[in-house]
Parts: sequence; C-alpha cells; structure tokens
Amino acid sequence: MLELTMAAVSAADEGATAGMLMADAPSEPGAVLRVGRDKQVCRLSTPDDWLFVSRIHLEFLCGPDGGWQVSWLRGSQAEPSSEVRVSVGEYVQPIAYGGTVPLPRGGSGEIVIHDRTAPRSVNVGFYHEA
Repeated sequence: MLELTMAAVSAADEGATAGMLMADAPSEPGAVLRVGRDKQVCRLSTPDDWLFVSRIHLEFLCGPDGGWQVSWLRGSQAEPSSEVRVSVGEYVQPIAYGGTVPLPRGGSGEIVIHDRTAPRSVNVGFYHEA
C-alpha cells in the first residue's frame, strides 16, 4: 500500500497542517495515484489558481513487482514554473521535468513542488507499506 498526504503551503500559513488531504492505493501492478489541479483525474488536488502546478503534475505508479515510482509529468509549457524534489531521510534529489524516480520499498519521505515565482509549495508525504 502507498499512502500519501498533501498540504498546500503558502508563506502566510507555513507550518499549518489544517487542510491536509490523504489518499492511498494498494501495491498492485498498475495502481495509480495522481497529484495536480484537475479534480476529475487527481486523487489529491491543489487550488485551481496555483498555476505552478500542472493539471496532472505528479503520477505515482505501482510496477509489476509491487514497487512504486513517481513521475513529474510534462505539462503544456516547455519550461516548468516549479521545481520538484524528493527527500528520504537526509537524502534529497531533484526530479527532472518529465523524469521518474523510484520510491523506497517500505520507506517514507516527502516530495515538494516549489513555486519558482512565489513563496508557496505543495508538500506530498509518502509512506510505502511493505
């Protein structure tokens, strides 16, 4: 099972946990969880006016072996207006625009989408139950 928690954070409410959203999916091949502005497709959705987040920004996909990966899907713009980083413990790695990173099996961490133009972010915590 992959469990996600998401908080949209602006400079005004940094550190606040109210408004956290949660989603989970079983670790079955082909299971998908998405994060973005499109509430029809994404289990975790951000405010509509947060344009630094694509309609479908992140996609978590369970592979044939039950392991999960996260992809930063390319949006309609050639250059993104955000940066995405995954952190697991002390380890922090940027995710390339259009890139994919495997998540640790039985581990937890956080993926942060940073707005390049304003002090706001979308923080997505993950826990992969082994």
